Amino acid sequence: MPTRKKHRKYGKKAGKKVKRAMHEYTRGKLKAGKGKHPKAKSRKQAIAIGLSEARKAGAKVPKRRKSR
Repeated sequence: MPTRKKHRKYGKKAGKKVKRAMHEYTRGKLKAGKGKHPKAKSRKQAIAIGLSEARKAGAKVPKRRKSR
């Protein structure tokens, strides 16, 4: 029985956006909104910002999970 090919869930463009967001996060330059403390607080938040930017740019990114 032949093995099934795995499809990439995320496109290359999405990976680049997340990489850029992580780069900015590690240097303390990543913006996360317009509030009193506009910097991203965690790695998870940085990844979410990168994926959000990728979606807006039209990259291949799975849909957001629905909140419980």
